[in-house]
Amino acid sequence: MNDLEANLDSYTEEVSWLIEKVDGIVGAYETGGLKAAKPEAVVDHWEAVDFHAAIETNYIPLYASIWQGLFGVRGAIEEGKTLAEVRMEQVQLEQTLWQALGAVKMAAKVQATGALVAPAPDAALTPVATLTLVAERLDRVVAKYAEQLGDEATEIVQDTSLSLFEGVEGALIERDADLVEDLEIDFNVTLPKAIEDSATVDQVRSVVMAMQDKLDRAKTLLEDAQSERSSVF
Repeated sequence: MNDLEANLDSYTEEVSWLIEKVDGIVGAYETGGLKAAKPEAVVDHWEAVDFHAAIETNYIPLYASIWQGLFGVRGAIEEGKTLAEVRMEQVQLEQTLWQALGAVKMAAKVQATGALVAPAPDAALTPVATLTLVAERLDRVVAKYAEQLGDEATEIVQDTSLSLFEGVEGALIERDADLVEDLEIDFNVTLPKAIEDSATVDQVRSVVMAMQDKLDRAKTLLEDAQSERSSVF
């Protein structure tokens, strides 16, 4: 991951290989049904390529979307859906893979110019930047859950709540105490329970997206507060 540009050709080949493998699985489903398709192999193929780590390191939201796409294809086949429905999931996965490759190429350009800056320590983040990091961590929760790493996903939820969100609660309570309470329930009840109850990846993603909408509102409140303070001085 230290020299993305040098590996771009390899990543491009891997994305093409993945797409070919998934197409083979869907083709086998068309001709021989579930038993011939072996849809569980989509995850094995994904985990076999180096591109897996490259996108996880550089763009976690797309990393989560790839896992959802993989399980979208796998689930559609395992549920016996029509070929058209399976192909629809396949197309969405392919689009996400190419989008992810584009994100890695952009990261490679930035890395090559030496413009990459090490992230600031959590303690040094502004409240608004902290909430942005919280939203990114929630994307990682979806990714880990999609990887069937429920315990790790839960640990990220707990750590994010304790080490990041609690640090900005005080400022937010002054602006919208109900919003803070809603997010506390999400962090401590709604999201952990969805993971514990083995909800689908889409269901967990829906919970996370709702939380991210609330975090966007919280960021707006904090930005307004900062503007008001600036106008006073």
